[in-house]
Amino acid sequence: MEPQLPTIKNVFVNETDDDDPPALSSQALAALKEFLEEQRQSLANHETAENGEGTLEPESEVALVTEDWRLSQFWYDPETARTLSQEVLSLCSHSNYKVACIACPTLYAYLKKIDPNISVQLLEYDKRFEQYGSDFTFYDYNQPKDLPFELKHTYQVVIADPPYLSKECLEKVTQTISFLAQPRESHLLLLTGEVQRHRAAELLGLRACNFRPRHSSKLGNEFRVFTNYDPGERLGGWEQEQ
Repeated sequence: MEPQLPTIKNVFVNETDDDDPPALSSQALAALKEFLEEQRQSLANHETAENGEGTLEPESEVALVTEDWRLSQFWYDPETARTLSQEVLSLCSHSNYKVACIACPTLYAYLKKIDPNISVQLLEYDKRFEQYGSDFTFYDYNQPKDLPFELKHTYQVVIADPPYLSKECLEKVTQTISFLAQPRESHLLLLTGEVQRHRAAELLGLRACNFRPRHSSKLGNEFRVFTNYDPGERLGGWEQEQ
């Protein structure tokens, strides 16, 4: 709603002195400033909408809840989120694929920002994301298959970002991936530390891509993205095996 400007008798502080030029009161200045800021934001939103679906301009930002480090939450930086989103959209471009995001709410938010019609389910422990309605499913990696039956073998694209870099965590998330992924036709992306390279290959048959994901919080751990399919030139391609 637009701010209510002060009535005319309150706008000018010099009402009776004809020799002095009229001046806006502090109340009117504040209201005017607020009004102009709303107009600027409205114009910016309109220009973003005109860019069209399927792209997200570099300066566009996606609103996210605050990271909770107690839950090992570290959001991707915008470049990483956009790159991953475009990869998922590329996989879905010729088919009505369903997408599952395991513990990666940043990716979910960017995907829905770029293409509001994409079918994507967020599995996440943090119940703040219940704001996404039916797109949200509560998920605790300690109970990897404690999920609604209708999600079983439903998704052609599954992206997982395990909250911890332990062997136990990856093994349990692997069970969740197997539960969700459509057999023989699924594309898997795993975002985790370099230290999990051999486990990712052993458990899921994944290879590292050259693209290096980054986080807004500048984590010290070397982070990688692994896939079970050859991305071609996307994601920097598969890293050459030594």
